[in-house]
Amino acid sequence: MGIRHLLIGSAALTIGLLAARVNVDAQRGGGGPAVPRTARTAAPVDLTGTWVSVVSEDWRWRMVTPLKNDVASVPVNGAGRKGAAGWDLDRDNAGNLQCKAFGVGGIMRQPGRIRISWQDDNTLKLEFDAGTQTRLLNFNRATPAPTEKTWQGFSLAEWQGPGLRAVEAPPGPGAGADAVAVPGGGGRGLRGGPPPSNRGAVSLGASIKVVTTGQREGYLRKNGVPYSESAVFTEYVNRLPTTDGMDLLLVTSVVEDPVYLSQPFYTSSHFKKEADASKWSATPCYTAPPLPTTVTKK
Repeated sequence: MGIRHLLIGSAALTIGLLAARVNVDAQRGGGGPAVPRTARTAAPVDLTGTWVSVVSEDWRWRMVTPLKNDVASVPVNGAGRKGAAGWDLDRDNAGNLQCKAFGVGGIMRQPGRIRISWQDDNTLKLEFDAGTQTRLLNFNRATPAPTEKTWQGFSLAEWQGPGLRAVEAPPGPGAGADAVAVPGGGGRGLRGGPPPSNRGAVSLGASIKVVTTGQREGYLRKNGVPYSESAVFTEYVNRLPTTDGMDLLLVTSVVEDPVYLSQPFYTSSHFKKEADASKWSATPCYTAPPLPTTVTKK
């Protein structure tokens, strides 16, 4: 058989395979061009609804305003410690900076409620009653970042598939390239305890990964522990399996800030789904003064 016959035979085979594929696609209703799926239609879990914070960790830093200079478990560097020492609540209030503790670095840690809904097919909206704040999670990677910095910054999001990732705190040589550190307790141990071994695991299945930049400088805690405009916030939002009739969200957060932190800062925050939004109560940004310390006289 000559080269000419081989070429003709190959062309005929290719045409036959293409025709068969078109016929199969037509039978499956796929004869036309594929329609891109939106983030909403591709969602592996439903996160919409009203969720209330469950403060099961870091109570002393979240439910009340910590004392000035209380930077325990936050890996601040010298600049971060100096910034915390310079915190002045009265100055913030006078300068219309009450929302510094309600920006992207602190809003998930504020006790209160989140109302989650789809603003459009590729934008998930998170409304907070604490500080009356709103975050938009943009799944469309082509969405242009705004030129003006805001309290909540600019967030790009993506769905991640189900599965477990082995983790350490912090990730070590055997953890794998996509491992993340175990969060919790404001440090890297769950609820303030020692970090688990690298045989532990945190489920990031059916989660949203969110990366936020472009924010105004704000506070990681109500008492002025700072984060800068150069910080990068990476979050994983998971809907956990229903437990004892409760639907829970777990938000794992990693803050990397070359200005005020000496290493990444890890936290985890839980939220419980409510039946409706009847308890929703939006309030302006407000930080109460730290509780006065008592001195016992001998």
